[in-house]
Amino acid sequence: MGKVVVGGDAPISVQSMTNTDTRDIVATTEQITQLADAGADIVRVSCPDKEAALSVAQLVENSPVPLIADIHFDHKLALIALDGGIHCLRINPGNIGAKERVAEVVRAASARKVPIRIGVNAGSLDKDLLAKYGEPCADAMVESGLKHIRILEDLNYNEIKISLKASSVAMTVEAYRKLAKMVDYPLHLGITEAGGTLPGSVKSAIGLGLLLSEGIGDTLRVSLSADPIEEVRVGFEILKTLGLRTRGVNIISCPTCSRQEFAVIDVVAKLEKRLSHIRESVNLSIIGCIVNGPGEAKECHVGLVGGGGENLLYIDGKPYEKVADNNLVSRLVDEVEIAAKKIREQQEIENSAKND
Repeated sequence: MGKVVVGGDAPISVQSMTNTDTRDIVATTEQITQLADAGADIVRVSCPDKEAALSVAQLVENSPVPLIADIHFDHKLALIALDGGIHCLRINPGNIGAKERVAEVVRAASARKVPIRIGVNAGSLDKDLLAKYGEPCADAMVESGLKHIRILEDLNYNEIKISLKASSVAMTVEAYRKLAKMVDYPLHLGITEAGGTLPGSVKSAIGLGLLLSEGIGDTLRVSLSADPIEEVRVGFEILKTLGLRTRGVNIISCPTCSRQEFAVIDVVAKLEKRLSHIRESVNLSIIGCIVNGPGEAKECHVGLVGGGGENLLYIDGKPYEKVADNNLVSRLVDEVEIAAKKIREQQEIENSAKND
């Protein structure tokens, strides 16, 4: 999709979706840019009507990342989005009308080399599948996915991604595990309608974490009833925890106890905000006492160990200097930014050597 490769050995990409009115080009462009700055590799926009679909052209022109048009029921909206330069379509071939309408979309997508994501959702399964299985279940989701895949394959089109999402973690995991054994198309992972920030993050971390740890999944979206930027942050945290992507500052901090020598929780909260702009992978340890502090600090680019008003700062695993409580946050921000700059410069040298 655009410059982002999905599937094979490509890095697992993180997606989110705008919640602005797509017809409001200014607001939607601003949110797309914010999501890209937060780390989103791909952003999806909803196109519920003609005016929204017509907005795609300008959104694509302004976007720093590839865009996906979310289309339901009306195949003409997909054609408009394709004319506007959209990088990917999210449709269900079975719900946009007669076979000729699907064929028309496929011809246009094929001519532009635009992939299609089939999006199966447990909450909107076809009536015949619900009648057959009695209720939403993993087998019904898989059958739905295979049905939609066959529609595209019969049209000699295989630039396909597919998702099987449910609000149930167990159902979602079971469905993806089954489909992964049956098809070789890239899989878009997600727990749909997962809830607010805390419960949605937990559900997504468990469900997506299980699948990713088994080698299942090529791109993901964490669906939260929250600011879409939080979806991107949680998505990257899941990938970072599994060692599948590195981006931004990885803060290792203690849960605090009566041994803490400075206000760890307050310091970490301030650092999370002030370091959110950094894209390089920097490891930072914030430990309130000497029990685990030195050990953690020795493994990080920057580390801090509590010491009763004379906290010890570590740089590249070695004790560097003492820092007073009232200067902790600013000092740590400075050192992390220095570490990020070094990493960035080293990456530029390596990239230059590769190009030569």
